[in-house]
Amino acid sequence: MSPAPAIASADTDPTTIVAFQGAPGAYSHLACREALPDLAPLPCATFEDAFAAVREGRAVCGLIPIENSTAGRVADIHQLLPDGGLYITAEHFLRVRHQLLAPKSATAKSVKRVYSHVQALSQCRRVIRDMGIEPVVSTDTAGSAKEVAERNDPAEAAIASTLAGELYGLQILRADIEDMTSNTTRFIKLERQRRDPDPIQGKCLTSLMFRVRSVPAALYKALGGFATCGVNVVKLESYMADGFRVAEFYVEIEGHPADSNVDLALQELAYFSRQLKLLGVYRAHPFRQES
Repeated sequence: MSPAPAIASADTDPTTIVAFQGAPGAYSHLACREALPDLAPLPCATFEDAFAAVREGRAVCGLIPIENSTAGRVADIHQLLPDGGLYITAEHFLRVRHQLLAPKSATAKSVKRVYSHVQALSQCRRVIRDMGIEPVVSTDTAGSAKEVAERNDPAEAAIASTLAGELYGLQILRADIEDMTSNTTRFIKLERQRRDPDPIQGKCLTSLMFRVRSVPAALYKALGGFATCGVNVVKLESYMADGFRVAEFYVEIEGHPADSNVDLALQELAYFSRQLKLLGVYRAHPFRQES
C-alpha cells in the first residue's frame, strides 16, 4: 500500500487537495485518509475556511463532519450549507476512537485538566468524571494535542486521535475512552459542482433545505408529498432563521430527483414551502447497510 499523501503545501496542485477543518491529526484528517487516500489534506482553521478553500479553487473538494452518533449534529455546518456555494457529492462514516494523550512525563494521577473539542469532551464524559479531571473546551482535538505537547505540563492532557499522538510525540494514557463503542462521525464531501450519481446503480440520498410558508399546517402539507409518493425521509432537522420569525428545515430523503416519485414529492414540497435549495444528490455509503 502506498503511503498517504503529505499535508498540502503552497506548491501542491489544487486538483489533488482535499480541505478539512482542524490541525494535522484531527479526526477529519483521518477521514480524509480513509475516504480520499489519493488526495493531499489541507488543514483549515475553521469550517468557513474549509468551505472557502473549495469555493475559491484552492482545493478540489472538502470533507466536513455533519453529525456524530453520540454528540449529535455539528450545528455550524447547517448554517454554512445553504449559502456556502457547494454541493454534497458523497458521504463517509468514520469510527471515532478517542485517546487520552499526555506528555511522556505525565501519569494518570498527575493529569488535572484535559483539553479537546466540545464534541470530543462530550463523547468521553465517563472517563473524565471517573478520573476527576477538569474538561477544557478547545478549538479542535488535534490542536489541543499540539498545545499540550508544546507546554509539556504533566498536569495537562488532550483527547485526540492516535495519529495526533504520533504527530506531536504524546503518550496514550488511556486508549479508546469514548463512552459509546459505536461512536461514529458522518462526513460529507463538498464540491463546487453537482455530481448526481446514476440512480440505477445503487441507493441514493438527496439533501435539501427549505423554509415553510407562514400558514397553518405548512410543514404537514410540505412533507405530505413524501408520504403519498412513498419517499422515505431519513433526517429532518429544524432551525430558526430571520430572528426567530421563520422556521428552516434540513431534510435528507432516500431517492434521486430523477425518480418519478421523488420528483412529484419535491414538486409538492416546492408548492408549500419557500427558498427550497437542493444541496446535493449522492450515493448512500455502505455503512448504512452494515449498521
